[in-house]
Amino acid sequence: MSETFSSAAWSRTLPIFEAIRTMPFVTALADGTLPLDRFRHFIIQDSHYLIAFARALALAAAKAPEAAEIVQFSRAAHDSVVVERALHDDYFVRFGIAPEDFTQTPLSPVCDHYVNFLVAKGFAEPYPVVLAATLPCFWIYAEVGRDILARAVRPNPYDAWIDTYAGEEFHDVVRAAIAATDRAAAQADPLTLVAMHAAYRRACQLEWMFWDSAWRLADWPVG
Repeated sequence: MSETFSSAAWSRTLPIFEAIRTMPFVTALADGTLPLDRFRHFIIQDSHYLIAFARALALAAAKAPEAAEIVQFSRAAHDSVVVERALHDDYFVRFGIAPEDFTQTPLSPVCDHYVNFLVAKGFAEPYPVVLAATLPCFWIYAEVGRDILARAVRPNPYDAWIDTYAGEEFHDVVRAAIAATDRAAAQADPLTLVAMHAAYRRACQLEWMFWDSAWRLADWPVG
């Protein structure tokens, strides 16, 4: 039996995942010492990001060849917006982020890059490449959540975030996204497969950059 796209992609980018798993932001999140300003930076940027992620998933749904996958990715786009709203209603209140803090905070350089990457792939690339570009956000968050849960200091000020991404409900969504990507890859021509792997790797790199950006409280160097 030939290797699936997801298995090959995960193996090829494992060093990136290891870099994410062990980076200062994630380590501090797990042991409960992450400074609040860094988590606030992360949550505000994640809220901006999720809207663009939802747009990319909606574009994947529009390009899906099967009705079941139209439903799957339309629902995933809907759920991303629901999560973004929940950040405002829960995490923003819990961590003292006022509505104007969000509206007056522009996308960070990395978030801006990442959302433009996703939306560009969604518009310009075929369905399999769009799935490959969006998959790391699902998969890396799930694996980071599970890894953090295994070593987290509890109680932890970030328990709710950890439990969300380590939870079985989210992992069900991730498994479905992996399966859909593998089905698309199985029908793809060699050039499309190359583009899928390139998109997947770049998204993994952007995931690392997103976490690192929050740790550094990164902003635009010139105004």
